[in-house]
Amino acid sequence: MINKVKEGFKEIYHKNAQYVFCAPGRSEISGNHTDHQHGCVLACSINLKTYAAVALNNTNIINVYSNGYKPFSIDLNDLDIKEEEKNNSISLVRGICYKFKSLNENIKGFDAYIDSQVFSGSGLSSSASFEVLFAYIINYLSCNNEYSKIDIAIISQFAENEYFGKPSGLMDQTACAVGGIVYIDFFDIENPVVERIDYDFNQTDYAIVIVDSGGSHENLNEQYASIPNDLKEISSFFNKKNLREVDENEFYSNLHSLREKIDDLKILRAIHIIEENKRVLKQKEALKKNDIHTFLYNVKESGNSSYKMLQNVLIKDESKQDLALSLALIDANLYDNGVSRVHGGGFAGTAQVFVKKDYLDEFVSKMNKSLDNEKACNIIHVDNDGVKLLEVLND
Repeated sequence: MINKVKEGFKEIYHKNAQYVFCAPGRSEISGNHTDHQHGCVLACSINLKTYAAVALNNTNIINVYSNGYKPFSIDLNDLDIKEEEKNNSISLVRGICYKFKSLNENIKGFDAYIDSQVFSGSGLSSSASFEVLFAYIINYLSCNNEYSKIDIAIISQFAENEYFGKPSGLMDQTACAVGGIVYIDFFDIENPVVERIDYDFNQTDYAIVIVDSGGSHENLNEQYASIPNDLKEISSFFNKKNLREVDENEFYSNLHSLREKIDDLKILRAIHIIEENKRVLKQKEALKKNDIHTFLYNVKESGNSSYKMLQNVLIKDESKQDLALSLALIDANLYDNGVSRVHGGGFAGTAQVFVKKDYLDEFVSKMNKSLDNEKACNIIHVDNDGVKLLEVLND
């Protein structure tokens, strides 16, 4: 891939690249929707990555050519939010540039050629990988690497929330930036606690498979946004800003009063968040103790909770329940050879399956056939690297 982006850069810009950077995709291991409530998550960077060949251009323009997408340019003197750019990659780069400029950084113009193994809609955070990559490039070219990888994640999240228009938490960006298996506690959102877990998942008897349901995230922003909005209503009942600040005992002791004023679905979603935070801690400790069975038990519990209480599997269109159907087919084909859960935001996209390696080939074959898609199953591996500079070609 390194040679591919260098060659692509030269073909587009008719000159040689100076640098090659990469950022991994990520897989959420546990902590479904807890991050935007300042909760706890487990995530990992993966072996699928986004690559960029880059060269400074001595202008005030950033030019981006991403393989398979329409190229775009950004004038660094024009960094205001543009409504027509929302939900497009250009908004992410513009938002990242704005954030750096608001920190009094002088951003240099550059040309970039992008190619990615993290396919869009995979649930492996292609957008976060892209954001983190660009934030890191600007940090390296214009800021003398002044900003930490956590800073890079926070800057990237700002662009996704404010410019792209998606109310995401900080988990995706942090996992892509830091790398490896990471436990993240977002209680202090400006200074999250990040702990790398020294556990080689690739040496276990289980493989990680991401199953693409074939469902589209298009037109689902309202359902995604309903989750933080519902939880904000619960938090406000207790005069708190987010659910992490709400005392668990106080929450459960006030259920009767809650139900008089707030819909049961919102209460169920709050219960998911409270219990999911505890599951994350159990899974972190299980990995540190090399206790794969406790870890996997809680993977299954996380999936059950997401489905039954968070309710981020079924969508409003009853005729198209791709994710729900995929989860049902996984159970039918998996038997007792592993565990599964909804992966990431939910409602569409992907499921995550931990499959015994001696059953892996059979499972993949059955699932691909069941979903009538020979590429439905994607076997991923935990990668220990986060975003980084790969090569300096002409510094």
